[in-house]
Amino acid sequence: MSRAPRVQREIREFLDIGPVQVAELDLPDGDAGAGGDAYAGGGAYAGGDADTGRDAGGEVTLRPGPGSPPVTHGEVFLLVRRGGRPVGTLLGRVPEGADPRTALAALARERVGRERVGRRPESNTPAPRVPPATTVVIATRERADRLAHALDSLLAQDHPDFEIVVVDNAPTTDTTRDLVERKYGERVRHVTEPVPGLAVAHNRGIAAAHGEVIAFTDDDVVADPRWLTELTAPFAADPGIGCVTGLILPARLRTPAQVLLESHGGFAKGFTARTYDPYDPPLDEPLFPFTAGRFGSGANMAYRADVLREVGGFDPATGAGTPARGGDDLYGFVRVLAQGHRLHYTPLALVWHHHRETWRDLENQAYGYGAGLTAYLTALLVNRPALLPAFLARLPRGLAHARTLTAGREAGAGTEARAGVEGGARAGVRAGEDTREDARARSAPGGHGERTYAWPRRLSRLQRRGMLYGPVGYLRARRALGGPLRRSPDGPSTSPGGAR
Repeated sequence: MSRAPRVQREIREFLDIGPVQVAELDLPDGDAGAGGDAYAGGGAYAGGDADTGRDAGGEVTLRPGPGSPPVTHGEVFLLVRRGGRPVGTLLGRVPEGADPRTALAALARERVGRERVGRRPESNTPAPRVPPATTVVIATRERADRLAHALDSLLAQDHPDFEIVVVDNAPTTDTTRDLVERKYGERVRHVTEPVPGLAVAHNRGIAAAHGEVIAFTDDDVVADPRWLTELTAPFAADPGIGCVTGLILPARLRTPAQVLLESHGGFAKGFTARTYDPYDPPLDEPLFPFTAGRFGSGANMAYRADVLREVGGFDPATGAGTPARGGDDLYGFVRVLAQGHRLHYTPLALVWHHHRETWRDLENQAYGYGAGLTAYLTALLVNRPALLPAFLARLPRGLAHARTLTAGREAGAGTEARAGVEGGARAGVRAGEDTREDARARSAPGGHGERTYAWPRRLSRLQRRGMLYGPVGYLRARRALGGPLRRSPDGPSTSPGGAR
């Protein structure tokens, strides 16, 4: 089949993907009252009215995703909590006429089981520490409506000591400034960065930050009420941690593009906490630390402020809004690790992300991800030449990984479990045991990375093209940023590459 008809077929199949409801269900934790260790948050901000009730297992709360209507019959992408703590996701189907809370609670209990999934050990656990004073930086450009939802969720955080800085990046109107001043007053600080680019905007936020920790998120997320507390608590517990990342789940799955992206994992990194130590490289990560996409994403990350300033912040020639198209967050992760600091991932720090909505969005995203990947690698080698021997040693495996990363990926539902739960029951059926219910389940995402749908080859080709372009884009961005060195008010003098 020639390329044009194949792309047309892929687009037709893409348009056949139906919407999926997003919800969260909180199962009671039988030990929550006794251990004093239960997650006290729970509930997505602005998620609508909760459906609560009591059954044989205790009180259960069902809540729609942020901005979604109440759950009804049909397919549901479900975040499962236990005692408020996120423990996994699964795909459920509510039969017509059934009570959604009862049906989904039964499914969650079957798949998650009654294990104390994701709980902290009761023995040898230090007393909780007060999270450090934090600055939340959110960069935006002419998206006041979405920014307002994000800011509302940030102001609802239970963190005891934080400030919010909005960086208005290369604005063409006063819309963002007017929103912040009119609706949020002194609760949110507004600063302007005239040079376009996400990394440049983040560096402006670093210069304006007063906190011991600087957290970053995007204007298209809704933060869980305990997001900031959970994201910053590891810094208080471990002085060797330089960066913490958290869990990102879809706020909505209304369009084919959103469902397809989440079917192939979205932005989630699972429900198992993990610490990456440059002095003790993980045995299951032979490309460490260069596969930085495994560590997290820029919509949910935090850094110890002095560590981030020590490495010169983010490379302004990377990131959305520059010819490099992305890679600023990946650059930050590896720079911190290369400086000898640990990076920690926690699934307890949750934000809900509004995925892109159209086929064209996915095309741009695929190309941009490819470009950002190789752009950040180029930035690392330019700014930290000492990493070159380690990079060359991993290059053969890296090329093989790149081929796998950009290969056309077929649908895989029915062969893997559909409950992405740490330590929970595996709920999938084996090949050859497919049922009518399993076939219906392929119409929506299940566990992260399950590949409910085939990934279109068109998108894989665009990602490969982006990877070829990335180094060129990075060098173009550096040239565009040429000129005298710029000194930030609170940080070191930096070149366009971010090196001190």
